[in-house]
Formats: sequence, C-alpha cells, structure tokens
Amino acid sequence: MGAEEHKKQKVENLGFAIVTVSDSKTVETDSSGALIKELVEKAGHRVVSYDIVKDDKNEIYSETYRVLGGTEVSVVILCGGTGISHRDVTVETIKPMLHKELTGFGEIFRVLSMKEIGSAAIMSRATAGVIDGKAVFCIPGSIGAVKLAMEKLILEECGHIIWEANR
Repeated sequence: MGAEEHKKQKVENLGFAIVTVSDSKTVETDSSGALIKELVEKAGHRVVSYDIVKDDKNEIYSETYRVLGGTEVSVVILCGGTGISHRDVTVETIKPMLHKELTGFGEIFRVLSMKEIGSAAIMSRATAGVIDGKAVFCIPGSIGAVKLAMEKLILEECGHIIWEANR
C-alpha cells in the first residue's frame, strides 16, 4: 500500500481539547487558542473543550487528565510552556504520561520552524505522542508556531494518527 492509500485510513470529525498553558493569558487575550479553535473547525473537526491553565505541573497534569477522560476527545493540544524558561513545564509534565512518543513531530516542527524563524527554532521543545489511543500535541504558544504546527502537521495527520492508535 502506497503512502497516499495508507493516509486514506483515517478518522474524521475528531473532537479536540485545547489547553492553553499561560500565567498571563485570559480567554479574551488568548489569540493562539482562538486560532487553534478556528483552524480545527475550518478543517471539519470539533472543539469539545477549551481551557487556560497556569504554567504549573499540577494544573497541566490535572487538566490533561480531565480532558483525556472525555469520550468525545480524540486530540489534545497543549499550547504554551514548551520553551526553556524555568516556568516552561508542559513537556516535563506530559512526556511521562505518553504511552507512545511521536518523536518525528518535534523534529519536523523544528525543521519547519528553522525556515521561518532561523536558529531560534532550537529552543522549541514541541513534542507529541499518544495516550490511551488519543493524540496529544505540545506546541509553542506564539501565533506563528500555532499556525505552522496546525496547518503543516497536526491537521494533516491527526485523523490517520487516531486511526493507527486505535487499531
């Protein structure tokens, strides 16, 4: 089976949970979360959960665990907290939860980011994986990073990832 034929095996109309990780954003100022919502719906999927949590391991863990328990959720996107400051703990929180890590996601994201922002791309720790048959993506919180991750990677592959993770 060729790559195109293989990619036809996918799940459509997926339920997304969006978790913005930020100490300062509110629903009114979360332009990255709003962009994720817009792109998810434009791609024919549904946003079933949206929340903002602080850059705190306990809050990130609790919210991720909560949304993973939702029967309508197939994809979780954590936006923010993937940098290298002492407050950036999204990756440290989520990585131990992953049953399968999709190392290619972070690698490809950084290669694509390099073309847009140059060598600063090395500071991104974007990562992804699967937990209980659900895809989990940790992406940077900037508008440019959200647009890149959503349009070039996540929305292109999420249906096939869910199909594969549940067979």
